[in-house]
Amino acid sequence: MKKLLTVLFTLALFASCTGVEKDNSEPPKDYTEQNEQEIKDYLTKNNLTATRTDSGLYYIINEPGEGAQPTATSNVTVAYKGYFTSGKIFDQSKDAGISFGLNQVIKGWTEGIPYFKEGGSGVLLIPARLGYGSYDYMTIPGGSVLIFDVKLIKVN
Repeated sequence: MKKLLTVLFTLALFASCTGVEKDNSEPPKDYTEQNEQEIKDYLTKNNLTATRTDSGLYYIINEPGEGAQPTATSNVTVAYKGYFTSGKIFDQSKDAGISFGLNQVIKGWTEGIPYFKEGGSGVLLIPARLGYGSYDYMTIPGGSVLIFDVKLIKVN
C-alpha cells in the first residue's frame, strides 16, 4: 500500500509540473526604440501634441477636470477606449466606467491617470514596457503601443 501511495504521489507531482511552466528561454525583446518612433509617427499623422514623461509615457489632456486628483494608489472610476495606432479597438468600457485601484493595472495607467482630475479626459499613449511588455496578452500582441482615450469619472 505504501508503494502504491508513493507511486501515485510521484505521478501526481510529475503531472502537475508538466506543461505548466511557460517557455521563457528567450529574453524579452526591447521595443523601446520601435515604440518611441511609432508613437511619434502616430502623433504627427494625427496632428496631435503630447507631453512625454521620463518613462516614455505620452499623454494629452483634453479636459483637465476640476475635482480630486488621484495618486498612483487611488481607487478610481474611469471610462475608456483602448486601441492600437492602427485604430483597431481592443477594449472599451461602458459609459459609466469601471472602478479599480491604480496599483492593480498596467504601469502606463498607474502613471498616467494621476495627470487628470475628476471630470478630466484625454489620451494616454503607452509603450509596451509600460503596458504588457514583449509577450502577447489576450488579443494584444507583444510589443504593442497602447492608446487609451480616458475620462476620469471619480476618485473613489
